[in-house]
Amino acid sequence: MSLFSALPAADSYKTTGKGARPSAFAVSELATASFAAVGQELARLVTALNLAPGTPEISVDHRLASLWYGFSFKPDGWDMPSLWDAVAGDYQASDGWIRLHTNLPRHKAAALKVLGVQGNRDAVAQALKEWSIADLEAAIVAEGGVAAAMRSRTEWLEHPQGRSVSRDPLIGWQNPRHITLRDRPQATARRPLAGLRVLDLTRVLAGPVSTRTLAGFGAEVLRIDPPGWDEPGVIPDISLGKHCAYLDLKSPDGLTKLQDLLAQADVFIHGYRPGALDALGLTKIKRDKLAPNRVEVTLNTYGWQGPWSTRRGFDSLVQMSAGIADAGRAWAKADKPTPLPVQALDHATGYLMAAAVLSALAEAASGNSIMLAQLSLARTAELLAALAKSETQGDITGASAADYIQQPEESGWGSGHRLKPALTVGTAQMSWPLPASKLGTSQPIWSSLSI
Repeated sequence: MSLFSALPAADSYKTTGKGARPSAFAVSELATASFAAVGQELARLVTALNLAPGTPEISVDHRLASLWYGFSFKPDGWDMPSLWDAVAGDYQASDGWIRLHTNLPRHKAAALKVLGVQGNRDAVAQALKEWSIADLEAAIVAEGGVAAAMRSRTEWLEHPQGRSVSRDPLIGWQNPRHITLRDRPQATARRPLAGLRVLDLTRVLAGPVSTRTLAGFGAEVLRIDPPGWDEPGVIPDISLGKHCAYLDLKSPDGLTKLQDLLAQADVFIHGYRPGALDALGLTKIKRDKLAPNRVEVTLNTYGWQGPWSTRRGFDSLVQMSAGIADAGRAWAKADKPTPLPVQALDHATGYLMAAAVLSALAEAASGNSIMLAQLSLARTAELLAALAKSETQGDITGASAADYIQQPEESGWGSGHRLKPALTVGTAQMSWPLPASKLGTSQPIWSSLSI
């Protein structure tokens, strides 16, 4: 059995394009390698399904891969909503720096309650000066919010959670079992995932990147969100190629409908914290009964073992916790946290999740057992920290007109242009017939079953 567990060797795929994202870390190298991981596992699947003679060649455009780690969509004549809430950001406390993540109302309310101030950035900054970063981080988390004190790499590796994450595999494969793949006669070497049904219960940003990737090779992706949910700063970027529907999973009807969708899905991708699906009644035993032949991949923020394994978090917070922002500060000779130039932990984890899905499908197609895959942003941070920088010429800071597909994309917000695809596997090149759409604009059904 050879389930995906590490980045592919550099000589196993072709690369074009030059340059690097300016950073203390090998961000562009990680981008190219994570795309190559998707390519490697898709090539294995194409071979296992006998969709093409021989092993397909994998080609990654290094520049485009680096650009896809940022925003892939450029609006024409209109502006995308802001990614960040007005209070979110880095603040100096009494003994160091801390980052507050307040994009979600409940997370903002928790931080403001602990600080005892209204939602005013100046008031927040003043109140923070009375706190130590460790005490404030703990208090906000205890209140149900999210925050991260800036630690050095040494401090993180000596922290109980850092020690735990450093011992984790890049992908934790759990619970081996044999599955039978559903026939997909529409699958071809050009569209290897055509007919594959992917149920997406993920949020910003890694999980949606994984399902956008699968959609790019032909999968039918159905994303489910609670009624009224929105992520205005990122949805135009990551809803590409997907059907997006609302379901209230706390209602009996909504949960029943989700179970029906799961029973018909080939792949289930979710980002719920440990225990959250159980609380909905979707225990592993229940999922095995509903969808015994599914491939399942999940992620969390801080890893699957250790005291922070159930802690909420986001890419920008892991960068603070794991010493990335501090190392960036030293590299930039700055007096404040210096994060990565893009949300590289999210993007890399997303592509690794997609590779894990493809790996499990390839194993199943070969008659081997598969397992549930678990990934985390914190473990991806360790992968990034271990990568050596090789690209030293030419900063990649933004896209040029030549980097975009010439034909406009008519998204749910307006016209724009999408980056050219970065990955080709044999005759398969990523493309998305469905433009990006707003959340809740589709019905919670599999379109392939309604024809």
